Amino acid sequence: MSAPEKPSLLFFYSPSDGRSRRVESLLAQALQRNKNHGTFEVRRIDVTKHPQVAARFRIEKLPVLCVVEDRRVVKRIVAPRATPEIRRALSPWLALAKGS
Repeated sequence: MSAPEKPSLLFFYSPSDGRSRRVESLLAQALQRNKNHGTFEVRRIDVTKHPQVAARFRIEKLPVLCVVEDRRVVKRIVAPRATPEIRRALSPWLALAKGS
C-alpha cells in the first residue's frame, strides 16, 4: 500500500508584480511555522511564461494560490494580504500548534 500523494500548492505569479513577490514571502512564513514545508508539493507558475496554464486555471488576478488534490482544485486564495490569512485558508492541511 503506497502513501497518499501530497496535495499540490500552485502559486501563480508574475516576476514583475510586487504583490506576487510579497505573497511568496508570506507563503514561506506560513509554511515555515510549525515546520509545514513538506505538507505540499509547491509549484511556482510564472503566468508570463505559462499563460496557457493560467488560462486553464482561470487566473484573472495575481497572485493566486491553489490547492490541488486528486487533480481537482479544492481551495483557491486570490491576492492574500497577510500570513494569517494564508494559514487560515490552508489550515485543513497544516500542522497547527495549540493557540495558533
